[in-house]
Amino acid sequence: MGTQGSERRSGQQHSGQQHSRRRRSLWVAALLILGLGGLALAAPPLTPGTYPGTTESAPVTVITTAPPSPIVSLTPEELAARVIPSIVTITSSAGFTTTAGTGIVLSPDGVVVTNHHVISGGSEITATSMSTGLVYDVEVLGYDSGQDLAVLRLAGASNLPSATVGTAENATRGDPVTAIGNAEGEGVPLPAPGVITNLGVTVNTRNSTDGSRNQLKGLIEVDADIRPGDSGGPLVNAAGELIGISSAGNAIADRTETSPAPQSYAIPIDTALPVVDQVLSGLSSETVRVGPTPILGVAVKDHRDAPPGAEVVAVSFDSPAEKAGLTKGTVITEFGGTPITTSADLNSAMSSRKPGDAIDVKWIDAQGQPAAGSLVLDEGPPR
Repeated sequence: MGTQGSERRSGQQHSGQQHSRRRRSLWVAALLILGLGGLALAAPPLTPGTYPGTTESAPVTVITTAPPSPIVSLTPEELAARVIPSIVTITSSAGFTTTAGTGIVLSPDGVVVTNHHVISGGSEITATSMSTGLVYDVEVLGYDSGQDLAVLRLAGASNLPSATVGTAENATRGDPVTAIGNAEGEGVPLPAPGVITNLGVTVNTRNSTDGSRNQLKGLIEVDADIRPGDSGGPLVNAAGELIGISSAGNAIADRTETSPAPQSYAIPIDTALPVVDQVLSGLSSETVRVGPTPILGVAVKDHRDAPPGAEVVAVSFDSPAEKAGLTKGTVITEFGGTPITTSADLNSAMSSRKPGDAIDVKWIDAQGQPAAGSLVLDEGPPR
């Protein structure tokens, strides 16, 4: 954990756009959209870095009331000047893997919304303000992995420019939009203009890091070329109002005349704000995790034979599960007094728990014998 409220001057200059484009081919997309020609979610791995973690938490206030829209559309230069100061570039490190992404500032005291996949598994997360150049330690306030959303707080932040929040409810096909983010993961925000091509789209995704699959619904489809590092960044309308959060796209390093047309997706801001509000209210649910993430230290699958339960397929070294005596092949049948018949049951039972909770567990061991024990959940990275 890092020092509370710590911040450092960023040495990254914002004038490296040409260098960013030259290095575009170096990045690997972090998510693939299944069945759509290999569309890639833009949050590429970077060279691992070392940053302090996060510690403090304080009451926060989100500004969601947008000022009146300008009568005329903004020029590209005016739009960039309005939007870029309200974003942060994000670096999330997990062991030897580092992921880059973008976040949107929702309040002057540093509440930020981004994609869950940008920070998933991150043990050390920092954010650099495109307004001040300061680097902040990041606290993960909560997340909804199913909707690919995460709510962060920048430790010690104040007086940050925040996004002008609009709505996607009035969006229509053909509307001009612009995605802006940490293109190529080098800390250089670049606009990607386009138009809305579809609304209410459902896509299936696969995380290239851990192989997990997810289905995102109700997305805004655009022909803007969302690139590696843009994940979690703003999709704005012609007035510079935030209407979506970039989440996926078929990023190609060097497009040619034969390349497929840009096809990217954003989560409507109207979908994201209820998750933000729930996280800030402090109320966890089966889908929304608030506060630190507890870990048991097992990977499980449904046990198809009798008895039903969550079958352990892997156990982490020195984890609560290992200390309690759980091994590969164990079938968990009860967790904290709740019967477990599927792996989903175990995930649901974990959703209401927090690090430090003492849990009674019952299981059938690999030899078919019933067993029971107690364990204390550890704190782990967001998952």
